[in-house]
Amino acid sequence: MTVETRNSDMRGAGTSGSRQEGPGGLWDSVKKAAVVIGSGILFLAAFGNSLTWHLQKFWGASGDFWQNLWTKLHVTFDGHHTALFYLGTMLIPTLAFWGTNFLLLLVDTTGKPAFITRYRIQVDKNNPVDPAKLRNVLKTVMFNYIFISGPMVVVAYYLMNMRGDPCGPELPTFHWALTELAAFGIIEEIMFYYSHRLFHSPGLYKRFHKQHHEWTAPIGIVCIYAHPLEHMTSNMLPVAIGPVILGSHLSTTCLWYCLALISTTISHCGYHLPFLPSPEFHDFHHLRFNQCFGVLGVLDRLHGTDTKFKQTKQYERHLLLTGFTPLNESIPDTPKKGQ
Repeated sequence: MTVETRNSDMRGAGTSGSRQEGPGGLWDSVKKAAVVIGSGILFLAAFGNSLTWHLQKFWGASGDFWQNLWTKLHVTFDGHHTALFYLGTMLIPTLAFWGTNFLLLLVDTTGKPAFITRYRIQVDKNNPVDPAKLRNVLKTVMFNYIFISGPMVVVAYYLMNMRGDPCGPELPTFHWALTELAAFGIIEEIMFYYSHRLFHSPGLYKRFHKQHHEWTAPIGIVCIYAHPLEHMTSNMLPVAIGPVILGSHLSTTCLWYCLALISTTISHCGYHLPFLPSPEFHDFHHLRFNQCFGVLGVLDRLHGTDTKFKQTKQYERHLLLTGFTPLNESIPDTPKKGQ
């Protein structure tokens, strides 16, 4: 074992096991989280009409089109709703996930085109990616996708059927779909943050989570490169449980699965590309191990697990890039002493 590996293990297990919460401790942070999340829900409820007016207008104009399309699909699969559910929750999200990662892997393996690689966050890493490491990742990802994600979606279908038919003839209203997506995001943030921190405890990190942190500079496909137990409890469960709890329609569930898979891919991709969500937050987690455990960052702020991140250039770059100049050029690293 090299000195670098030992240091990484110490950062990943020992340091992350220490508490970084505020003066009030864990319970105080949980109460603060409840206040913030509750306030957010009230805000959305109070200002929902004005915030969604334009989208609602678009939805009203195109709603008949989508309903008619769904009605035709519903009639075609009449009596075969199980097949329809699996097409919506397995086939379409699979195409979204592998389509996105196929494009990213072309860049990762060739180091080209330059107009993409110039947006690399850790400029000296994966240029191009190590083929042997990538083959190992793909084996694990395929296993997790087929033997963990697939059966969990099957279980989700039977649980959702207990609440009613998830492939009902009527599409959800625009506002209800937005409400469900917001609820899914909150559920995922809470469950992923705490399960992720649990996997960073010394006993679980070395046995399970260390595998994911082999990549201190992640690439997109690494998002589900994890021990099967971690993939089930920390990757899949926080995403799959929301539609089960709410008894959601297939259309909303399908959209949520696609958004979740593309979002986690972007968070791991290693490129801060224009007009896409910033991956700086989770990239920093892979770099430092003991910061930035969540998805949205709300619970990290409440628990103080983003304090070191907020002191870095990565934090200054953690924004939506609306131009074409890479942020590591417009916000360069601070020169080291002696340079």
